[in-house]
Amino acid sequence: MRAAYIEQLGPPEAIRCGELPAPRPGPTDVLVDVSVTTVNHVDTFVRSGLFRTPTPFPFVIGRDAVGTVAEVGPGVSGFAVGDRVWCNSLGHGGRQGAAAERAVVPAERLYHLPAGVGPVEAVATVHPAATAYLALFVHCRLTPGETVVVTGAAGNVGSALTVLAAQAGARVVAVAAARDAQYCRRLGAAHALDYRDARLWDELSEKCPQGAALYLDAAGVNNLEMAVDLLARRGRIVLLAGARSRPVLPVGALYMKDCQVGGFVISHAASADLAEAAAVINRLLATGRLRPRSTETLPLSAAAQAHRLVESGKASGRRLVLHIGTQE
Repeated sequence: MRAAYIEQLGPPEAIRCGELPAPRPGPTDVLVDVSVTTVNHVDTFVRSGLFRTPTPFPFVIGRDAVGTVAEVGPGVSGFAVGDRVWCNSLGHGGRQGAAAERAVVPAERLYHLPAGVGPVEAVATVHPAATAYLALFVHCRLTPGETVVVTGAAGNVGSALTVLAAQAGARVVAVAAARDAQYCRRLGAAHALDYRDARLWDELSEKCPQGAALYLDAAGVNNLEMAVDLLARRGRIVLLAGARSRPVLPVGALYMKDCQVGGFVISHAASADLAEAAAVINRLLATGRLRPRSTETLPLSAAAQAHRLVESGKASGRRLVLHIGTQE
């Protein structure tokens, strides 16, 4: 089968595109004919070695896959050959990745694709949306009526955070570029503030007169000194971006307000949490409430190019999708 893979950790140039033996499913696995995959920041972290995880070489890159079921292991129920499916947790923890004509997916990490949802739209959505879901509901324990501040609200994860929080009855204050204010309001934000505004933190205080219950920075800036000051009593910060950031944490202010700071990566999520997120994602995909803002489709042979674009920030504002198979 054709695949994009690495034989050692390294820069994007380490990615090769060529033939590898096709994988075989185990008893609790499903073999999927992959149609499309995409490139996430975490994929570049795994490829480079920044995010340490078992990578049996040759190691197929890529986390997310949309495709059709080709074969079902004898211990699997709920899937049949020809089903349209998706997964967002390959390429980590020893699991081979999605950037190949065929991928083996543990059945507990595979989900049906709703009717009428296209593969490109789905594959561009499922990773940032699951990240957002886990941040809001598993780690932050969001409840209706709370005020949520989302920085980087027009980005991939930020826009999903905005949609999911607003859908859950939260009041969202979005921080993004001024040109994205209208977009953030369409997603459900009550207010949209310009991250370049010199008065940003004063504006945030005005929009959050009782303080923010949740603060999530999808842009990875992680200005914790200002964020902790903005929090309401028992407010929560969850760190989910900015792998190389080294923010200052105002410990005294944090504990005197009974606040919390935690962090997570979706790679460590339990399969039950991922399945919970998938059910919500599927519902919102089916209704069109969750969708990528912009996508660009490239051939599988452009995997190294796509990694370079994501790493350099030149893919900002769009999701890069690698087309692999022929099914729609």
